[in-house]
Amino acid sequence: MDSRSANGLVFFTSGLVLVIEIVAGRLMAPYVGVSLEAFTGIIGTVLAGIALGSAVGGRMADHSEPRRLIALALILGGAFTWLSVVIVALIGPSMSSSPADIVTLTLLAFFLPTSILSSISPMVAKLRLSSLEETGSVVGGLSAAGTVGALVGTFGTGFVLLGLLPIRTIIYVIGAVLVLAGIVGIVAGRAGENTKPDAASMIMVVVAGLLSFGVSTPCDYETDYACARIIADEDRPGGRSLILDRVRHAHVDLDDPSHLELRYAQLFGAVIDSEPSGALDVLHIGGGGFSLPRYVSAERPGSTNVVLEIDEGLVEIAEIELGLDDVENLEFVFGDARQALPDFDTDGFDIIVGDAFGGDVVPWHLTTLEAVEEYDRLLRPDGVYVLNLIDGGDSDFARAQLATLAERFEHVAVIVPVEIPGRAYNQIIAASNEPFGEFVIPEGAGVLVAGDDAQRYIGDAEVLTDNFAPAEQLKQ
Repeated sequence: MDSRSANGLVFFTSGLVLVIEIVAGRLMAPYVGVSLEAFTGIIGTVLAGIALGSAVGGRMADHSEPRRLIALALILGGAFTWLSVVIVALIGPSMSSSPADIVTLTLLAFFLPTSILSSISPMVAKLRLSSLEETGSVVGGLSAAGTVGALVGTFGTGFVLLGLLPIRTIIYVIGAVLVLAGIVGIVAGRAGENTKPDAASMIMVVVAGLLSFGVSTPCDYETDYACARIIADEDRPGGRSLILDRVRHAHVDLDDPSHLELRYAQLFGAVIDSEPSGALDVLHIGGGGFSLPRYVSAERPGSTNVVLEIDEGLVEIAEIELGLDDVENLEFVFGDARQALPDFDTDGFDIIVGDAFGGDVVPWHLTTLEAVEEYDRLLRPDGVYVLNLIDGGDSDFARAQLATLAERFEHVAVIVPVEIPGRAYNQIIAASNEPFGEFVIPEGAGVLVAGDDAQRYIGDAEVLTDNFAPAEQLKQ
């Protein structure tokens, strides 16, 4: 094998390993969520697959004809890539967002394809090492080719591919390209005269392909960031729920925009209703199903709603499925909310609604003191910042968020359930530089903790900063 072919093959397979790693997170998201734990588990498991594949591939190349092994690895790598779709679809629904489940699902679905593809690089090295005098240049060249391939796979997938093709289409294409590459190598005679695809491997390819194409997708829509489903409400004819990955993010009533079904939305409504009568200027950090902009528009005619939303696809879904076209004076700013905040005028809003989530955690950079300083700047002197977060147990994250807000705002409060459940739950946090109006909390929806009680609730919680904001680790 000449140098160009060897480097090209390592470039190709190393790149695909990184494509699979990134796509794995998206394919698994409906079942394990999108979080720091998910990314950590996936990256760590794939790295383990790369390490094992490299070690086993090198050992096998010393005892068998490398050309034959390379062809077989390409074919099997494609087959197991297809099977990852089947494994995730069958096992994913029984998994949670715990680190153990994340690693388990990644191991079952993606460990083998990444290991098999990673075994090809040492096999290629074995073919190229004709003498000890060229060991350094051969190994160095192949290592560089693999690294560049990984870079192209990473940037190409994250910046381009995920925006062009659905997740499963990417996986189908990867599998097909690998299988065809292995077969072409054999047919062209590049795998040696004694190399033929055995019946077992070809049967596996056919079965894997049929199974992967036969598995239904859990998504009604795929955006650049999430797998989205719309579920009709059996009790309310106009009711629709928006499910993003594994979390129910919103409920809207197409017939009644003033109806707030979910407890957290009702509590948001209680805070909004505490403001003096008349139109409001509201900044929404995160759109979701856009139930709050619809509510503000219906309850406070003439209000303006500005929504900071990173996922443009959600707007299209909401316009098609969730009655978003009915909202007047609605403006969207697409991109990361933290980056957009400095572009708004000081004292421009009566209320800022924080409802952005990555999985079931508020993105950490929206929770820090530096972000809170921006919220304070944007609010009018009597304005209110209200935030939805999920926490339980000792509520370490919620208490830290309150402590952070208390550094900048004169008044802070939190609404917790009447009876604290034994799991994580929505806590609605409010902050203002003026005393709050009366929060009319729906019966059974929660208890207000404010004033001295809020300070006792905070306790010794640390302030979150850009330098240290372990939101995922603090959350129960």
